[in-house]
Amino acid sequence: MNNTSKQFDSIVKICKDIYVKKLNDYGTAWRILRTPSITDQIFIKAQRIRSIEEKGTQMVDDDIRGEYIGIVNYSIMALIQIELKESSNVNLPVDDAIALYDNYFQQSKSLMENKNHDYGEAWREMRINSLTDIILMKLMRIKQIEDHNGKTFVSEGVDANYYDMINYAVFALIKIEFEK
Repeated sequence: MNNTSKQFDSIVKICKDIYVKKLNDYGTAWRILRTPSITDQIFIKAQRIRSIEEKGTQMVDDDIRGEYIGIVNYSIMALIQIELKESSNVNLPVDDAIALYDNYFQQSKSLMENKNHDYGEAWREMRINSLTDIILMKLMRIKQIEDHNGKTFVSEGVDANYYDMINYAVFALIKIEFEK
């Protein structure tokens, strides 16, 4: 578990570095997006990964690693949007955007540690394409919940699914970065 925690932190650093660089380039323009639009952005990335996995080739140079990083970062943006609500004020101070990012990544890590304890790190035996499929399933669940205006009967809400997608994408990135 200690190794997983260190690997998770290493992936967090990679993802956060991209997030911060894009904040400096674009500010918080993503705040204009409604949460379902962020869900669709994540879907595009996950679907591209699956397409490349199935075809075995790609035509655009952007690698799968970058798509998983995008899934992590967009999932955190979605959690931020849920907290702050969609508003016409898209300008969030960079320091606030980074603090919110850190908060949600820490919550994701805590969830990962609890689940890893209970599941015995079963994800390490999974194939990366299974992680992709689970992310796509989580997206389908989120879309269904969004289409029902956030109402569920017994299921967790969209936030739980975003946290799971963060962790599954981090697991894929750990496999890419450390299990070469």
